[in-house]
Amino acid sequence: FLGRHFQLDDRDLRVATLAGMAAFFSALFGTPLAAVFFALEVVSIGVLYYSGLIPCITSSLVAYAVSLRFGIEPMRFAVAAPDTGALTLARAAALALGCALVSILFCEALHRTEHLTERLVKNDYLRAFLGGCLVIALTLLAGCRDYNGAGTQVIERAMAGEASYAAFFIKLVMTAVTIGVGYKGGEIVPAMFIGATAGCVLGDLFGLVPGLGAAVGLLGMFCGSLNCPISAIFLGVEMFGGANIQYYA
Repeated sequence: FLGRHFQLDDRDLRVATLAGMAAFFSALFGTPLAAVFFALEVVSIGVLYYSGLIPCITSSLVAYAVSLRFGIEPMRFAVAAPDTGALTLARAAALALGCALVSILFCEALHRTEHLTERLVKNDYLRAFLGGCLVIALTLLAGCRDYNGAGTQVIERAMAGEASYAAFFIKLVMTAVTIGVGYKGGEIVPAMFIGATAGCVLGDLFGLVPGLGAAVGLLGMFCGSLNCPISAIFLGVEMFGGANIQYYA
């Protein structure tokens, strides 16, 4: 909007869009470097838009500083650092494979639910109304509101090793229904929720400590569903600390 207002050309308008994406991501999550590479990676899969690097870094750091001044706490979690070894790395790799499968399921559920609901109910408003009723019914069946909203408290519990085996699947279904029937919402935070809870459960099965399993799961799901491997590594360092960077990578 601002780029068009100042009559920027196509190239500068693209850079302004990237800078805006980086700034918002940085202010929201408190991860300025991950925000920079997320904007550069997600705009064109497989290609980094290097001309946007300095503008994105600038906007990201400014947005992060402003968010701190307004008292917005960045997302930070403490994760224990196990001894690095081939077995632990193999377990992290196995967990990453599981996260890849969950991310495929997540993406397929989003697309297929949207196509199915559009085919079954043609009217946009009726589709949204019925979908909202279904989400309410699922919430009542779940017996809690953990699966509504961002679910940061559930991610925190997953980092402590407290996640039910069905948590990631329930969140996946409710997110697919919500977005599929026409409500506008992001996929990033639900992906983090699903990844952390799935990683907590699968990590325990693979013998990883709960916090590390949840962290690897969150980042694996983020990377798998959004195709942003470099920003996922930076996200891990900024959100969980750099002690386990080899597992995040």
